[in-house]
Amino acid sequence: MTKTFLIASLTAVLAASAAHAETMSLKVLGQPAGSGLIAQNKEKPFFESFSESTGIDATAEYLPVDVAGVPDSDGLRVLKSGLFDIVSIRGPQVSRDEPSILGLDLVGLNTSYSAGRAHMDAFVDTVGARIEEKFNAKLLGVWPAGPQVVFCKPEISGLADLKGLKVRVGDQSAANFVSGLGATGVPMPFGEVQQSLARGVVDCAITGPASANSAGWPEATTTVLPIALQLAVNGYAVNLDTWNKLSAEDQEKLSASITELTDDIWAYSEELYEDAMNCNTGKECKLGKPYSLKSAPVSDADIAMVAEAVGKVSLPVWAEQCNAVFPECEATWKATVGAQLGL
Repeated sequence: MTKTFLIASLTAVLAASAAHAETMSLKVLGQPAGSGLIAQNKEKPFFESFSESTGIDATAEYLPVDVAGVPDSDGLRVLKSGLFDIVSIRGPQVSRDEPSILGLDLVGLNTSYSAGRAHMDAFVDTVGARIEEKFNAKLLGVWPAGPQVVFCKPEISGLADLKGLKVRVGDQSAANFVSGLGATGVPMPFGEVQQSLARGVVDCAITGPASANSAGWPEATTTVLPIALQLAVNGYAVNLDTWNKLSAEDQEKLSASITELTDDIWAYSEELYEDAMNCNTGKECKLGKPYSLKSAPVSDADIAMVAEAVGKVSLPVWAEQCNAVFPECEATWKATVGAQLGL
């Protein structure tokens, strides 16, 4: 009787230990710690409560990219290496490694959230296939940081005033656009921008109002020009080796939960944009920190210039770069996104 009890107890202990050992632990590389409320209020809580968020018996160690000491431009490389299982990809920054990503968000393409949703949905499968082929990863979803507007230390009244200035840009598409204005595009990690503005390393910088507010950009600038150049697409991708370790049921759970997260971020991004613009310019402010920037009026000429950028600047330059590594790039884009635009 005692022997039987001991055997049963030992069996139970071993079974519990085996179950515990099988619990998967994932490493997640997130958005920069100071990049704004999307990372703080949506992304971080989702991954820090991974089991509850997804219904998968797994834990996740979440590290912001800057805390991890990884350049945000290396997101896809880190994903391929397997150093992290899931990466919150910063689209503009990683586009040097996979230029098709820029096709989701060329300057002038996504001047509203509804346009951005339609254009990204049309091209995301192509980008996903490229990421899977080149970086051994599965793209689970994409989302916008928010409309990218211009913050300047010198007072400006429109895009024409950028001529001769140094402008921090997030990707090559934005660099090409400001170059056409006579400005110099300066690539720079997000975390370095506030001090660079304060010290005059750059005169202006492009980002979303909520991210600028969280990072204190209004402390080093005088003017914001609220014209949407891009939406700054980001996304979540999982290493394929990690993905293949999941059961079919858990794969479905992860995919569904990330879709729910990205849908939530789309709505939250729009809410943040409106409030952050108010916060930055001294109006009623609910979520951010109040500042008193001057909001430069957006002229019809500036709106027309941004709208024309797709066909005249963004698409031709990007297509040449993308076709060099992916010969079907431009043709695929024109058959999907271009068809929506009537190109």
